[in-house]
Amino acid sequence: QVQLVESGGGLVQPGGSLRLSCAASGRTLSTYVMSWFRQAPGRERELVAAITSTSAITNYAESVKGRFTISRDNAKNTVYLAMNSLKPEDTAVYYCNARRVVSGLVMNYWGEGTLVTVSS
Repeated sequence: QVQLVESGGGLVQPGGSLRLSCAASGRTLSTYVMSWFRQAPGRERELVAAITSTSAITNYAESVKGRFTISRDNAKNTVYLAMNSLKPEDTAVYYCNARRVVSGLVMNYWGEGTLVTVSS
């Protein structure tokens, strides 16, 4: 089992910045693909950014490219999402996800989320 705990959310003005953290316990994250998703009120959960186990590849939603950066520190078992130039439409609950497929078995874990509110 992997337990994921997100932190760093809060209220920020448009144009501001936040850095989210996702700390894992239970198992090492070093072999998992890590992702950040978000869900705004009345909308489906969407992928924001993902990073492979060695940080070799990152992927971003078009809406956040150039503004958000995903990174990971396997030694600290932590994943980060740096968010800059925040917009009101970035307001959502942000969830951390860990995913790994071994011999066809999918291991998929979620945190409980952290709320980001972008408003003046």
